[in-house]
Amino acid sequence: MLEIKPIQDKNEQKTLCELCGAAYRPSALAYSAYDNGVPIGICQFRIADDTGYLYNLCNTNGTDDLEALIIMGRAALNFIDLCGAHTAYFEGDKTRAATAVGFREKGGKLFADLTGMFDSPCKKHKES
Repeated sequence: MLEIKPIQDKNEQKTLCELCGAAYRPSALAYSAYDNGVPIGICQFRIADDTGYLYNLCNTNGTDDLEALIIMGRAALNFIDLCGAHTAYFEGDKTRAATAVGFREKGGKLFADLTGMFDSPCKKHKES
């Protein structure tokens, strides 16, 4: 079973970064991806000046699970949006995961407008 969750322990974050070949950023927030208890990915990010910045969105070495990366990346973007930052930049190299979660090139950078991205269309159908 796929499990995406925020990382609360910096030692876990550091270990996952090592397993993914990603630079560990101690000041970054992070989400982890596990499949049946096996670590398969990490997403590190920060929020500054009303903007989100994703540093990486990657699988552990030897794993290729785009679906997990998309779900984890969208979880991070949703958290950023809920915190009131409605724009985000991807700080890493352009990857299929970055574009799959919604980043597009703008001014030479990978950018995502989060405005409305996580609004539920079902809200329109609430019972009166």
